[in-house]
Amino acid sequence: MWRMRRVAVACEVCQSLVKHNSGIKGSLPLQKLHLVSRSIYCSHYPILKFQRPQLRTSFQQFSSLTNLPLRKLKLSPIKYGYQPCRNFWPARLAARLLKLRYLILGSAVGGGYTAKKTFDQWKDMIPDLSDYKWIVPDIVWEIDEYIDIEKIRKALPNSEDLAKLAPDIDKIVESLSLLKDFFTTGHKLVSEVIEASDLLLLLGSPGETAFRATDRESDKHYRKVSDKEKIDQLQEELLHTQLKYQRILERLEKENKELRKLVLQKDDKGIHHRKLKKSLIDMYSEVLDVLSDYDASYNTQDHLPRVVVVGDQSAGKTSVLEMIAQARIFPRGSGEMMTRSPVKVTLSEGPHHVALFKDSSREFDLTKEEDLAALRHEIELRMRKNVKEGCTVSPETISLNVKGPGLQRMVLVDLPGVINTVTSGMAPDTKETIFSISKAYMQNPNAIILCIQDGSVDAERSIVTDLVSQMDPHGRRTIFVLTKVDLAEKNVASPSRIQQIIEGKLFPMKALGYFAVVTGKGNSSESIEAIREYEEEFFQNSKLLKTSMLKAHQVTTRNLSLAVSDCFWKMVRESVEQQADSFKATRFNLETEWKNNYPRLRELDRNELFEKAKNEILDEVISLSQVTPKHWEEILQQSLWERVSTHVIENIYLPAAQTMNSGTFNTTVDIKLKQWTDKQLPNKAVEVAWETLQEEFSRFMTEPKGKEHDDIFDKLKEAVKEESIKRHKWNDFAEDSLRVIQHNALEDRSISDKQQWDAAIYFMEEALQARLKDTENAIENMIGPDWRKRWIYWKNRTQEQSVHNETKNELEKMLKCNEEHPAYLASDEITTVRKNLESRGVEVDPSLIKDTWHQVYRRHFLKTALNHCNLCRRGFYYYQRHFVDSELECNDVVLFWRIQRMLAITANTLRQQLTNTEVRRLEKNVKEVLEDFAEDNEKKVKLLTGKRVQLAEDLKKVREIQEKLDAFIEALHQEK
Repeated sequence: MWRMRRVAVACEVCQSLVKHNSGIKGSLPLQKLHLVSRSIYCSHYPILKFQRPQLRTSFQQFSSLTNLPLRKLKLSPIKYGYQPCRNFWPARLAARLLKLRYLILGSAVGGGYTAKKTFDQWKDMIPDLSDYKWIVPDIVWEIDEYIDIEKIRKALPNSEDLAKLAPDIDKIVESLSLLKDFFTTGHKLVSEVIEASDLLLLLGSPGETAFRATDRESDKHYRKVSDKEKIDQLQEELLHTQLKYQRILERLEKENKELRKLVLQKDDKGIHHRKLKKSLIDMYSEVLDVLSDYDASYNTQDHLPRVVVVGDQSAGKTSVLEMIAQARIFPRGSGEMMTRSPVKVTLSEGPHHVALFKDSSREFDLTKEEDLAALRHEIELRMRKNVKEGCTVSPETISLNVKGPGLQRMVLVDLPGVINTVTSGMAPDTKETIFSISKAYMQNPNAIILCIQDGSVDAERSIVTDLVSQMDPHGRRTIFVLTKVDLAEKNVASPSRIQQIIEGKLFPMKALGYFAVVTGKGNSSESIEAIREYEEEFFQNSKLLKTSMLKAHQVTTRNLSLAVSDCFWKMVRESVEQQADSFKATRFNLETEWKNNYPRLRELDRNELFEKAKNEILDEVISLSQVTPKHWEEILQQSLWERVSTHVIENIYLPAAQTMNSGTFNTTVDIKLKQWTDKQLPNKAVEVAWETLQEEFSRFMTEPKGKEHDDIFDKLKEAVKEESIKRHKWNDFAEDSLRVIQHNALEDRSISDKQQWDAAIYFMEEALQARLKDTENAIENMIGPDWRKRWIYWKNRTQEQSVHNETKNELEKMLKCNEEHPAYLASDEITTVRKNLESRGVEVDPSLIKDTWHQVYRRHFLKTALNHCNLCRRGFYYYQRHFVDSELECNDVVLFWRIQRMLAITANTLRQQLTNTEVRRLEKNVKEVLEDFAEDNEKKVKLLTGKRVQLAEDLKKVREIQEKLDAFIEALHQEK
């Protein structure tokens, strides 16, 4: 009976061995086996509890445990004792059957190795299809957006769970040891069972683990390894695994970037014949651009998220931004303030890596160094243009769009670096201005603050951290970035200090996340790819990661970019609808106010009002060409005579009329007319024509238009008129041609008919009467009011006026005695007049006598000339006979006819030049002025003002903002 019990136990052991041997394909039917072989299938022996070795499977490809030596398994020691030798035929049969099983196991191992080798050869023969990856649909590369790979990986069983599925080698070994005890008579059987157990160990542990299990010396060495070395090895393996995953992920992203670029290029060329919609980030950027121009006069503040980049001067803000944008786009300077105004950078995805400004259509290719240099130069010029005279920084924002494949979509604002001391060359208020600009952006409750800290300097020197902690004390929207970590690790004596900085323990500020980056070696000519490789190499060898001071997700600008983008879009989704609701309420208030104040007027904003005023001004300029030639000639002739009449009477007519005979008169007139024509007359004529054009233009611009007149345009029209007149310059060649025409007209003395003779006499009489009236007014002012005015208005003469009156009376007595007296008084005559006045008790000065004589004689002469002009009305007959045998000489009438004819010809010439040339040139100047004003927003704001304009302007902007926000929200929901 005891023999039968031992046989049953042995059968159970053998059954367990066969059942858990996963390396053998196929199995023999249980009914055909011997009792000993049949027992191999039994695996429920209760005392077998040995630990199973872990298996390395394909799911452990990047496991940190891959390179660690596994604990070696030892077979249970075989106890050799005295056993009676018997010829037991069941044992011999089992041995033969086990030999057959060894052959099957060996064939399986050899066949598996041969199959693997054949598979590797076939794999090498397969061609490389990496160049044809673009054929694969986008859904394959975007599968990570629809399937959570990480969740699936976590759901897979680990190495320990997989090991449970493998055969229980320990139980098999223990069963085989029991068989050895029972079959002591067959030493050969025992050795074969031991060989089978070794073979099963080889099949149960793939690769080098089987050999380690048989290596007794390595097992002893493994026991000597300390726990600290194990931990270090695990950490190093974990770091290598993370970096390996990082490289794989970057490779996949690079391939995805190339594929996206190809797809976008095909869409851009219209291969798929579909119209690309505006990207989500571009729509959001347009909303921010409109909001930046909006005057928040209705308590509707801009609370839309932005990524605000702040930091101390030279902390590396610009370098971080360039790494995120993947291009060196900002001007650089060693220690010098380069960011002088905020720069809003909108990052979006596109087929080409380009940059363009909001107000320009030029694209800068960021893959070309010459375009990068031009872009940096343009940004620097715009910054200097924004900075007003006497200032160092400016709050005006420069908007820049950067597109490229693989860029993270977000909006960043680079602010001027915070300074502690104002140096020479800076404005005194530079520090306060930078603080006010930074606070204006950071006080937005939805703004994401990207706080940049220089890791190469002492943390206590930081200024920006205090400012950030004031604006965001709880750190709910702050991301801290430590730059120049390579220099920090090299120079800082205690590496734990870097860990304290990263964890925010050295600063009063709190943050959502902490990151450490390296943005180059300090060489401005380094490329982005070179900087990225240097950054990855540094962190791969850095002690900060090896000692777990930093986590893998806290390093590199790539991880920073992903984190900032995720935080940005999360903040956008949480706040954009609330902002849209506030603008809806503001729009309702503005529309109600407009209806109550301007119910019959259209809601025209400043630009629309300017266009309306522009059309009115151009219509008024065109009306100049509709002025009749007669009107032009009358105005020009009258204006020219008013300008030259004084010179003609005083310098030409009076000196010539005081001569004794007609020959001298004509000679004097010809000489003076020639001098006048050569020097003054053409210039005076051009001045008169230009002033006449200005007057007519002003009349059309300023005269009221009745009920249609809108006084809101008055300031604009006046400014356009003044600027156009200022820019207009008369043609220089007009004077030369006009001089010849005027000289020929004045040389002509032939009056053709009586009508022209009468017209000349009428012109002469008007001119002399106007001069006589002016002379009598001068005499009246000199001698004071006469007796009638003194009686009516109760006015008295002054002492000086009384002296002038006595002198005038004395000189009139002299003229009555000699009516043909010359124009000048002799010295003896002055003495006689003075003595006569002194005899009546009036003290006079000789100069007073001369001044009084000039006016008295002038009045006497003009009256005499008018009488002579009346006599010449019948002198045309004598003129035709050249005044032969006639005492009547009317050469002065001929002179005025020559002047009158010259005025008519000059007016006709100027009129032709006005209508043919100058009016068109003036119209062209007006158009240029209007175009310049249209581009100058400050000028339009200054010239088009008032409550009506401002209300319409706010209403238009609020509507535009609301519409863009609604479109953005709709696109945002569709993307979800």
